[in-house]
Amino acid sequence: MKILYAGSPEPSRKSLEILFENQEKYGIEIVGVLSNPPSAKGRHKELTPTPVAQFALEKNIPVFTPEHLDAAAREEIIGLKAELLVCFAYGHIFGPKFLAMFPYGGINLHPSMLPKYRGCTPVPAAILNGDSETGITIQTLSLKMDEGDILAQKIVKLTGNETTFSLLNESAEIGAGLICEIIQAANETGKLPEGVKQTGEASYTDIIKKEDGKIDWSLPAKKIEAKIRAYFPEPGCWTLENEQPLRILCSKVLSEDEKTDAGDFSKEPAGKVVCYSKADGIFIKTGKGLLCVTELQRQGKNKMNYKDFMNGARNFVGTVLL
Repeated sequence: MKILYAGSPEPSRKSLEILFENQEKYGIEIVGVLSNPPSAKGRHKELTPTPVAQFALEKNIPVFTPEHLDAAAREEIIGLKAELLVCFAYGHIFGPKFLAMFPYGGINLHPSMLPKYRGCTPVPAAILNGDSETGITIQTLSLKMDEGDILAQKIVKLTGNETTFSLLNESAEIGAGLICEIIQAANETGKLPEGVKQTGEASYTDIIKKEDGKIDWSLPAKKIEAKIRAYFPEPGCWTLENEQPLRILCSKVLSEDEKTDAGDFSKEPAGKVVCYSKADGIFIKTGKGLLCVTELQRQGKNKMNYKDFMNGARNFVGTVLL
């Protein structure tokens, strides 16, 4: 089956790579890739292809990066004679004229157990809410976001240590396997497997902005730690150190009944760096418990583990982060 693959970020690249490597096994032919236009990155603002587009270019797969899925874009893509549109994290809604170009329609990989967590940020939502499990759904593409019929689902158990980065990559691997099986079945029967209508109460997720990553130190350490994992790598969690942004990349929770070198920290203000342990990390007072920070990054600098950071920040203990 000839497919057009639509996606942009790194996890989507992983799914594309799995499909590419399994083309012969499952009867797949990737005839083109649809991705977001190159974006300016780095100090010199050089235009850089998306991870999905970069992989396709390396494998000599035709790449299409239109700003809009208009008539001109359709005219370019229809010549591929793709039979199925496969999407994971492309970032655009497909209109009826676009979907009509594919005899088998389109399918989408969504990293949640739909209808829970429709929208663009289902993985951060599951982490922020402390869910014990999430999942992967392969659904038909519909004209309304994430309301298509379910073709396959798989539950993923959560340990409480996942980041959005690690969970998206796991979802990409599992989801690509499900897509391969669906395409194989369609090759054998001449049609996609019968979909199931979504049932149950739907919930929705929103776009996460950079300002959403600012840490509120009055919250319990457990909630802050979950937010740091949920917002890694983007948009990232940050605080202000002497009015300068400081990113907190990795941390763990220390409850109030655990012993530290801080002694009695109960009367210290939330956000105060109360002590440093070479064995554990940097301890910061929160609304409930201590947050032990193990990886940080100052603006314009490389990320650092807590030991290297403290070597260059002798007066950091006692600082109140805002």
